[in-house]
Amino acid sequence: MASIKGPLPDTPSPDWLSSGLRYHSLNWFLRHRFGCRVWKVSVDAGFTCPNVEGKVATGGCVFCNLRSFSPSRRLPGRSISAQIDDAIARFRRSGGHERFLAYFQPATNTYAPIERLRAVYEEAAAHPDVVGLAIGTRPDCVPDEVLNLLAALAQRTWLVVEYGLQTIHERSLAWLNRGHGYGAFVDAAARTRARRLPFGVHLILGLPGETPDDMLATARAVAASGAHSIKLHNLHAVCDTPLAGLVERGEVPILELEEYAARVVDFLEVTPPHCVIDRLGAYVPPEFLIAPRWCQDRSAIGRAVEAEFARRGSWQGKLFAGAT
Repeated sequence: MASIKGPLPDTPSPDWLSSGLRYHSLNWFLRHRFGCRVWKVSVDAGFTCPNVEGKVATGGCVFCNLRSFSPSRRLPGRSISAQIDDAIARFRRSGGHERFLAYFQPATNTYAPIERLRAVYEEAAAHPDVVGLAIGTRPDCVPDEVLNLLAALAQRTWLVVEYGLQTIHERSLAWLNRGHGYGAFVDAAARTRARRLPFGVHLILGLPGETPDDMLATARAVAASGAHSIKLHNLHAVCDTPLAGLVERGEVPILELEEYAARVVDFLEVTPPHCVIDRLGAYVPPEFLIAPRWCQDRSAIGRAVEAEFARRGSWQGKLFAGAT
């Protein structure tokens, strides 16, 4: 992993440090990358997942309920263009965003025949208000032909591949029932970077049995991978999942907000300043949420993390080994 350290050329220098920010937020990155307000709009291409299908494990990931991640999706018969139009209309009524990234979010968005992938990606990229694509997938579902397709698309539009890793620890990956090991991510990251494609990493903090040192080990490994961005989630339970039952029976503890914020700041202090922080934690609609209840407040995590940074007098990258 050490051989692929450092930002990709498309990653701007960490000028956010002189802008009064304590971490390199996605909003800051998008505004400076595109010169205007940019927002992700979730689209559903109708794909499934090898875990859900039982090809790599049985029963799917312990935390997974697709509708809780994108409750307005999983609706049949809606084209990619129509989904983007609907989402843009909602955002423009409330926020005035100027341009958009099409975010292929639910399920595994590289898990389909190559021509099907090409068709949906091209449809999204052709939308006049879309300036880039974000492709959510698993690290064990990116064969070379898919990465070659994404690299070709990236010659015409901005593109980031988002890998669901969750943790580097094999025991935790087994508990999550992911159906892949850490080695799948190491391989995917190296092949993605070889094509000069930016990639993001999705991670869960607060997994049962993981200590603060375990979470820091994950942070340092992701930093060494050359990731363009990180999306952090607190362990949380939604309805109709195996995790919901474990939490309701008291078999799996869930971090309180203040402790989670401390773990986030631990993580970000060793994260390189050029790495973009896509998300600090999970928001879950109340009709799906089992625990913790603070996931219903979109701004609670941000406030708690900012308060912890301020308490420490710290910022993203302060303890990064490559910081000057």
